[in-house]
This record gives sequence, C-alpha cells and structure tokens, in this order.
Amino acid sequence: MLTVAAKQSAMQPFQKSTSDTGSTEVQVALLTARIRDLQLHFKTHPKDLHSLRGMMKLVTGRRRLLKYLMKNNIEQYRKIVKDLEIRN
Repeated sequence: MLTVAAKQSAMQPFQKSTSDTGSTEVQVALLTARIRDLQLHFKTHPKDLHSLRGMMKLVTGRRRLLKYLMKNNIEQYRKIVKDLEIRN
C-alpha cells in the first residue's frame, strides 16, 4: 500500500501542473509505483495468488495507457518509459 508521500513523489516529476492527477503520464507513474510495491510484497509472500491477480490487472491497465500514449504522443511515451525504466 502506497503512502500519500510515496504517491506524491511518484506523481511530481510527471505532473503538468500542481493539481494534475489524471493525465496519462501521472496515471502510468502511479501504476508503476503500485506494481513495484507489489513486487516487493511477492518476495516475502510468493504464494499470494489473490494479490498476483490484482497486480496483473494493474500491469494490463498500465500497458493500455502506454499504448494510448504511444499512439498520441510518441515523444512523451519514450520519455516516460526511459524515466520509469519500464522497458529495456
């Protein structure tokens, strides 16, 4: 579970303004933070299949947002993938 401070630190580099919480870039950053938090959880609880299913839904949602971003703004897509170190 992400704290408020963790969410703010994940969102801040990608916000277009101080009140921006819904842009595609911010949503991808928040999903990435939640996925990484769950990956740490699975290191101690490898048989937690219910949380694994939830994480797979988060990954799918992030993939859809990245696909949308790639279609509409390829430069921003490349920047966010590089900054978040999502792909190689």
